[in-house]
Amino acid sequence: MDLTPRELLTRLFQAAVDRAAPLQLLQPDRIDWPGLLGAEPRALPGRCLVIGAGKASAAMAAALEAHWPAEAPLEGLVITRRAHTPPWAKPAGYGRIEIVEASHPVPDAAGAEAAARILQSVQGLRPEDRVICLISGGGSALMSVPQPGLSLADKQALNRQLLASGASIEAMNCIRKHLSAIKGGHLAVACAPARVVTLLISDVPGDDPAVIASGPTVPDPTRCADALALCERHGLQLPPAAWEGLRSGAFETPKPGDPRFAGHRLQMLATPRMSLQAAAELARTMGLAAHVLSDEIEGESREIGRMHAALASAAARHGEPFRRPCVILSGGETTVTLPAGLRGRGGRATEFLLGCALALRGEPGVHVLAADTDGIDGSEANAGAFVDPDTLARAQARGVSAAGLLAQHRAYDFFEALGDLFSPGPTFTNVNDFRALLLP
Repeated sequence: MDLTPRELLTRLFQAAVDRAAPLQLLQPDRIDWPGLLGAEPRALPGRCLVIGAGKASAAMAAALEAHWPAEAPLEGLVITRRAHTPPWAKPAGYGRIEIVEASHPVPDAAGAEAAARILQSVQGLRPEDRVICLISGGGSALMSVPQPGLSLADKQALNRQLLASGASIEAMNCIRKHLSAIKGGHLAVACAPARVVTLLISDVPGDDPAVIASGPTVPDPTRCADALALCERHGLQLPPAAWEGLRSGAFETPKPGDPRFAGHRLQMLATPRMSLQAAAELARTMGLAAHVLSDEIEGESREIGRMHAALASAAARHGEPFRRPCVILSGGETTVTLPAGLRGRGGRATEFLLGCALALRGEPGVHVLAADTDGIDGSEANAGAFVDPDTLARAQARGVSAAGLLAQHRAYDFFEALGDLFSPGPTFTNVNDFRALLLP
């Protein structure tokens, strides 16, 4: 099989995405519905309500409905990012599960209204009813119900600050949970006394269900004091009602051991590590040694890029710590910290790549792809980009300053100028960052 480096890297990315494809994950033989629900779908004694949010939630809902017995009870509503409803989903008004598209990463009125409808839909459930909650990354922004005294505008301002703060996803979601009336276990409490079954696709380092989409259906071990300390550490500007709710403990979340979570079930359908392992397996069938560094790498994107470049350079020059031909894989969730007043252009993947390219300095025989597995890196239409040995030379020939654009956090502009953006479109799943460094 003769593939160019870019074609090979693209195939590895696709293998990672395919491992987390909801249409495959929700096949009947992969889900123990009697064990999760307490009965076969056809034998459920009450309602079966499907709710959820995330970049993969529309695909999860469409897959669930496609595989669900026609005569079994099923209804519901999920929220996904705009343009993240798969083409094979039933058109609006024709499916049993309604799909609403909303804004991400900053919430909007469409998401807030749909989230309020979800909360309303679970009122008055009975013990014989079942709730299936479909959760994936992105749900925090898509499902926004502010705590009393806070507004959607307050939550929008908070998200913008968090995105520029450099805070880890765990820290971000600790804050979001305590300023939300639906996340941090509140949604599960609202479903009581019905049994809640949560199906998850993880996009966070460590795969903690309480962190994925800010854990709307699982108890929250963090406290208001933790969220308060994080807000102060990152210099967030909050309205008085938020400070008061955190300081007084009025915004506390349901905790582990709360009897309202008794009988609930949870199943992790896909994780970043599973997807990286799928890419590694494909690489080995192509005659490449495959090394998965970690699926939990965090830190500033450009610095993580430099670290990866150092490993690849050492392998290319000295055969240590890895011998070629090989591919080096990693995942996790890096961050980009923006100085006050600077907007930048691009996302974690492109910033990683520009830092990596500068550190590689045109190292011969090293090719890199970094991309977000949901198909969107930040707020632009690309998932990521490619770096080749001639990337910096081509940029210099066109008068494009790699260092200058990195300093301005404009990595997207750099790769756009070279025609090196990677734009597969929405993938309808989300297992976070995918990074592959190929040394053929």
